[in-house]
Amino acid sequence: MIQNEFSIFETELKVRPDDIDMFNHVHNSKYLDYVLAARYEQMQDNYGMSWEEFTKIGYGWVVSHVDINFKRPLLMNDWMRIRTGILTINHKGCCVQFEIINKRTGKVAADGVFDYVMIDLNTNKSAKVTEEMIKAYSI
Repeated sequence: MIQNEFSIFETELKVRPDDIDMFNHVHNSKYLDYVLAARYEQMQDNYGMSWEEFTKIGYGWVVSHVDINFKRPLLMNDWMRIRTGILTINHKGCCVQFEIINKRTGKVAADGVFDYVMIDLNTNKSAKVTEEMIKAYSI
């Protein structure tokens, strides 16, 4: 179970038919999509700033590195809980930890961390995360 000094948020998703690979379980690349979909929802629902609002002020979060541990397969029609939370945040970016739990079994299907850097959408270069942003995300 993930824990840290910042809040952990949870989103539920269901495995879709197009997520399944030739081995009849979720393709490994889809796990990344699940975490990104959860973070998208959580930006609005939990941090109070939707992805669209963030881009309107000229910034975006870009994944710079991912570590993922695949533990158990997800299957067609499985429901999952994606739990995420900021592990660290500073002026260069943030590290978000996650775990994907199969609701049917209650077991972790995958876990890991995403490293994000913030970019200026006008220049497509990295940007400094402001103190206000750090405060907003440090809940």
